[in-house]
Amino acid sequence: MELYNRKLSSTVLNMGYLDSLSSAIASQTDGDSPDSGGGVSEDSKFSYGYACTLGKRSSMEDFYEARIDCVDGETIGLFGVFDGHGGARAAEYVKKHLFSNLIKHPKFISDTKAAISDAYSHTDTEFLKSENNQNRDAGSTASTAILVGDRLLVANVGDSRAVISRGGKAFAVSRDHKPDQSDERQRIEDAGGFVMWAGTWRVGGVLAVSRAFGDKLLKQYVVADPEIQEEKVDHSLEFLILASDGLWDVVSNDEAVAMVKPIESPEEASKKLVEEASQRGSADNITALVVRFLDNEAGGSTSSH
Repeated sequence: MELYNRKLSSTVLNMGYLDSLSSAIASQTDGDSPDSGGGVSEDSKFSYGYACTLGKRSSMEDFYEARIDCVDGETIGLFGVFDGHGGARAAEYVKKHLFSNLIKHPKFISDTKAAISDAYSHTDTEFLKSENNQNRDAGSTASTAILVGDRLLVANVGDSRAVISRGGKAFAVSRDHKPDQSDERQRIEDAGGFVMWAGTWRVGGVLAVSRAFGDKLLKQYVVADPEIQEEKVDHSLEFLILASDGLWDVVSNDEAVAMVKPIESPEEASKKLVEEASQRGSADNITALVVRFLDNEAGGSTSSH
């Protein structure tokens, strides 16, 4: 059954979208058996893989997305990790709708950063509308990477994280949004909120991230405005890691890059990250997604492995 699940997930990925089935599969796995899959773009410019596990949690609130689309004749890669809190509703909604909203944006190619910001805002607004009959708040982080030509645009809300390997070295290309960061605390207080210690620093004594989708009762302070960083895809850019905090709580950026570096298959690299985090005692769901830039390996020679 595990082999069937992996083949099925990989097939769905290669069809250009990832439906809830693979996340449902993930919710049925135990901590020692990560769900995984992956594929390669038709133009052989990048390969990708993912792995996720329930870990020590009783329910799965991590979701992931890997899509390849064609927009205005250009091959586009869309990758994301979404870590829910207060249940899985927000993470599942963002996974289903964020990238669809993005590629429909009229400025997706001409002003990609503006399109990403608009798509985050629109998706958040629509999710909150869908929550009208819910009596319990749900929210989600989002760490996403958009490949458009030789541009890699990373957008982040919350404490999932994106890390790249450039020239063999690890660089964080997103910032974890925590309430005790001076600028985030200032923004929250300026909006009339407060940050207090309750086991960790929390917005209103409740939420340990300062930006997220959803969280209707805290929306005035917990915004879904992404921070966006652009990287050039050139010969020095080897791979990208997107992962939920279930990985980053126990594995450093440098360690993650060192683990992925010798593993050619992004799926196997993702599994390695997830398994290592589990062995180190991560208390959370763990999801990792790796994208390798194949054109840039071996000093820029094209590779199709």
